[in-house]
Amino acid sequence: MASPSRFQRYVPPLIVFFAVIALWEVLVDLLNVQRFLLPAPSVILEAFFRTFSTIMSSAAYTIRSAVIGFLIGAGAGILVALATARWTTMREGLMPFAIALNSVPIIAFAPIMNNWFGSINPMSKIMIVAIITFFPMMINMVRGLTLVEPAKIELMRSYATTPFEVLTKVRLPNSLPYLFNALKVCSTLALIGAIVGEYFGGPRESLGVYILQEAQLFRFDNAWAAIIISALLGIAFYLVILAAERVAIPWHASVDKR
Repeated sequence: MASPSRFQRYVPPLIVFFAVIALWEVLVDLLNVQRFLLPAPSVILEAFFRTFSTIMSSAAYTIRSAVIGFLIGAGAGILVALATARWTTMREGLMPFAIALNSVPIIAFAPIMNNWFGSINPMSKIMIVAIITFFPMMINMVRGLTLVEPAKIELMRSYATTPFEVLTKVRLPNSLPYLFNALKVCSTLALIGAIVGEYFGGPRESLGVYILQEAQLFRFDNAWAAIIISALLGIAFYLVILAAERVAIPWHASVDKR
């Protein structure tokens, strides 16, 4: 069966999206839903353009915390994965704890980080992001480095290669799809972590505090506009990782070339 074209793939979701927006607008008007409960899309759109510069100023602070925390968490996850993949005892000792800690909700870390670094200090949000991105990256990288076909390892050993050559020529290439899957997951987690961390305290010029304060002042149209911008930033971050994946591993089945 022929694969659907790009047009055929994208049109149905767009139709559903605009149908939901239209239905939302009509129902809010017909049912006379109050703005503090659910603003109409047209009202949110008006707030979006009216407050765009203010929200983007707050978003710049939040995205900076998200990106720095992402780099720290993902980088540390890769380094620990390389170490644990090399020594089996270390891997078997750490992996159960890593999987258990990965299931801890972010909301549990936010008050602790704010207490350690201060709620106004950006380091508290950076460390929240670093923690929630560290474990997915480490777990996926360990799998990528260790789930290698035994025949490939045996072949490399038959040529009397060193462990470093096995790592660079077999294990690291095998781990790249796992690496990019983890990066895509972490890219969305990073922004969520930064915004949720700001709900527990942060400067006014941050996206989480802006959303919280606008909601408390019953300016829900502004809060919804900020939520839309945060969603767009998350999508943009994800697409950057997706583009890097296409460049790095164009040969892999996970890369859709259509």
